Amino acid sequence: MRIFDVTLTISPAMPVWPGDPPVLLERIASIDAGDEVNLSRLCMSVHTGTHVDAPFHFLGGKTATVDQLALNDLSGRVYVLQLDDRIRIITREILVQSGIPARTRRLLLKTGNSHYWEKGERKFQIDFTALTPEAASYLVERGIKLVGVDYLSVAPFAEGAPTHKILLEAGIIIVEGLDLSQISPGRYTLFCLPLKLHSSDGAPARVILIRS
Repeated sequence: MRIFDVTLTISPAMPVWPGDPPVLLERIASIDAGDEVNLSRLCMSVHTGTHVDAPFHFLGGKTATVDQLALNDLSGRVYVLQLDDRIRIITREILVQSGIPARTRRLLLKTGNSHYWEKGERKFQIDFTALTPEAASYLVERGIKLVGVDYLSVAPFAEGAPTHKILLEAGIIIVEGLDLSQISPGRYTLFCLPLKLHSSDGAPARVILIRS
């Protein structure tokens, strides 16, 4: 059995969505300075790094918040689909032709985005690979329950709402900011555990893949 950690390390150096607060990870007590313990505080958006979007993020109202998401959907068998690095927009046609196995309910998309994490890129990239609304609709038709992507949004930078809304309205959990740079395509077991933040629109998550 092999365990793969596909979670980004949270640090002040990591890229964040434009307009979101930068990561503040600060030591406020230090043994070296004479304090009894080392103690740190953390300040950041709940959509920092590897994180889960809840329906409330884009739909509001009485839709599910991150603490209400089903653990059965967040964990279980998953398929990692690798797409050509040259693809910048994931269309319906690309997914139709990609050979997603039948009965796949959890899907992670490995794209050229993964090279950003592999190279340690600190600057936010606006031309990341993402899904069109039509591609999102295809995932709904396929009965997908969870989709994960290897950059900070499942949707294109300039048009975030349509793709998100289609997925979230269908009850599909969105996991963003995965580091799939060291992951081969194929079947794994997924464990995705977002922080249990009360009534939150999202939460950072620790995500691992297991291959027997």
